Amino acid sequence: MPVRATKRGAERTPLEARWDVLICGASFAGLAVARELRGGRGPGGGDPLRVLVLDRYEIGERQTSACAAPTEWLENLGLAGSIRQTFDSIVCHTPRGTARWPLPYQYATFDYPELCALLWAQSEGTAVFETAKVHGRTGQTVHTDRGDLSAPLIVDALGWRRVLAPAGAAPIQPPKATLSRGLEVHPAGTGPDLEIWVDRSVIPAGYGWSFPARDELRIGIGSYVPEDHVKAPTDRLSRAVGPEPEGYQGNWIPHRIRAGVEDGVFFVGDSAGHCIPLSAEGIRTAFYFGIACGRELRAVAEGRQQASQALARYGDFTAEAAWKFEALLRWQQGIPRLHPALLGRLNALTGRRRLAHWAFEHYRRIAPAQFALPAPPAAARASEIAPRPL
Repeated sequence: MPVRATKRGAERTPLEARWDVLICGASFAGLAVARELRGGRGPGGGDPLRVLVLDRYEIGERQTSACAAPTEWLENLGLAGSIRQTFDSIVCHTPRGTARWPLPYQYATFDYPELCALLWAQSEGTAVFETAKVHGRTGQTVHTDRGDLSAPLIVDALGWRRVLAPAGAAPIQPPKATLSRGLEVHPAGTGPDLEIWVDRSVIPAGYGWSFPARDELRIGIGSYVPEDHVKAPTDRLSRAVGPEPEGYQGNWIPHRIRAGVEDGVFFVGDSAGHCIPLSAEGIRTAFYFGIACGRELRAVAEGRQQASQALARYGDFTAEAAWKFEALLRWQQGIPRLHPALLGRLNALTGRRRLAHWAFEHYRRIAPAQFALPAPPAAARASEIAPRPL
């Protein structure tokens, strides 16, 4: 299990209280936001931006996903060095047969710590990282176990709990929430294919997976019903694939999109429900919405728009995508109800190249990789970003 990395003892000093931008959360979404701010300066090319990124754990320390994404996203973000294995198809198993779905673009499994390090390196020189546990917020002040921090621009990329929601907001508490449940093991092993199982004998409402990553297999179960336990099904699937289960990791997965802005705060990644229903894919959407958020923040910091305009624009950007998420949520609710014979027929049809390419091209448009380009300017030198009073 990961060790909490929050500073302790003599190292647990209060953090500097005021910043231009405060990003809470240092995984896919938070690091994507920080990337868009690299080399940023105030209005008219003034002082360098002061950006603080916070997380309870060190960057790249706490993996909670299967770590697979379209290869084009990783390449466009400059993260290709983290790739462990690539795939041109998906093998889908159902009770009435197995089909290979040909893909119009590649997927890749990647190394989580290495990807996070590469992504963070793109914002170094502008952003500062510190470990701290975020407790909540009052207005533009964020409360942490290393003191209160304030900034005119605040981002919640902390995950499904939506920690920076306004006081009095309805709590997001499993299992009484729109959350799916996932668990994965990482035994040593190899394999040639991305495989998924849509089978009620594997999990009544959800799916199983085996994603090879060069020298390990990432085998797991995702249930759309949060009350369902997933450890025993995960162990069974791992043993059915071959390896004895080891290296457990799990998380709750939001399966309904939420507001991208609330009470003056930007929400990205799982905190905004930016996780695609049915597939539970949340990495490329975290990148996508994180980049969009970062660009709005940069425009505010550089004096090209007001914070109120950025909140409105980013809120609209998230809202405009909501229908795509809701459409796939209906598929998520419907697939487990299909008769096995009909499910098998649908699986076989998806194995046809023309239909598979049509479906995955539409799926790709939820968060297209072209959005990652162009990259922001190169980061400023560390010597250029000495702290300044606000």
